[in-house]
Amino acid sequence: MGGPILGGALADAGLWRYIFFINLPIGLAALVILRNKVSESRSDTTAAPIDFPGVITIALGLACLTFGFLRMPALGFGNWQVWFTLFAGLLLLILFIVIEKKSASPMMPLALFANSNFSGANLLTLFLYAGLGTGMLFLSLNMIQARGYTQLQSGLTFLPFTVLMITIARPAGTLADKFGPRRLLILGPAAAGAGLLILSFVKQTKGAPDYMTSFLPGIFLFGAGMAFTVAPLTTTVMRSVSDEFSGTASGINNAVSRIANVFANAVFGALAVVFFSTSIQKHLPQNFPDRPAIIKQSANLGNAAPPASLDATSAATARQAYRESFIETYGRITRCAAALAFLGSLMALLFIRRQRPK
Repeated sequence: MGGPILGGALADAGLWRYIFFINLPIGLAALVILRNKVSESRSDTTAAPIDFPGVITIALGLACLTFGFLRMPALGFGNWQVWFTLFAGLLLLILFIVIEKKSASPMMPLALFANSNFSGANLLTLFLYAGLGTGMLFLSLNMIQARGYTQLQSGLTFLPFTVLMITIARPAGTLADKFGPRRLLILGPAAAGAGLLILSFVKQTKGAPDYMTSFLPGIFLFGAGMAFTVAPLTTTVMRSVSDEFSGTASGINNAVSRIANVFANAVFGALAVVFFSTSIQKHLPQNFPDRPAIIKQSANLGNAAPPASLDATSAATARQAYRESFIETYGRITRCAAALAFLGSLMALLFIRRQRPK
């Protein structure tokens, strides 16, 4: 949760490459804690073989889909490579389901999804974490590329989010144990969606000095909603399966959250280019100098720069169009993220039933 702050500080210092090493000490510490504090459990049944066909198929399928969406802005929406990889990824995912259905020891037992609480919790995770990843990514880009925040300042803006997660998550887990998680899983994502919706309507600001009256209210509500959701969501997943499948259930739910984040960034990154290009065309008159070259920069989003051939006045106009277009794009994408969070709340309402407290 301190990642945005540490990452921003390293990036401002010109040490952004070291961001990729942050997880190494954390991972080593986790391994040491697991080895010393967590006892190993073994099944009494005969050890089943590893589901290599399932592992390979799901990895290739997700890789193809992610690659297709990531390459879409650069290659264009009609490029055969984009559609080939997307189609191949979809076929591989269908094949994965078939393999898991027929496998004697599937890595993802499909029978677990017969439980409405387990299915609902994973659907909630899919939509909510897609909204979370999209909202945080474009909020950071908006602050740095359009509002004049430094990367450290952008990271510090998420400090209220971190504080809320630390202070509220444990009491939320206690409430879920006492009263059941269903209400929290409906209200938490709805609050997170409302926070994202508020953030989407932030227009022109004076940068970091306006943070308290512009971004803070939305970030606070967004963080509170997530804090009231995380622990009850884990509780729901773990209680919806028998003890022998608790590790599998936890792994599936964690994988869904990571997949949601990656896919959301890929899909909405491509969609943002469409929104940005459309908005630029709206802000520039048809006879504006080098208009096609200016629009071509839309793939760079907030980093778009006017062509060197423009005079000072035209270049300033193009930069203003870029800035206004990016802020509009940020608003539209963030409203999409809010819709995803609201969908997560709807999944809890439709599928998650009250669980008996311990």
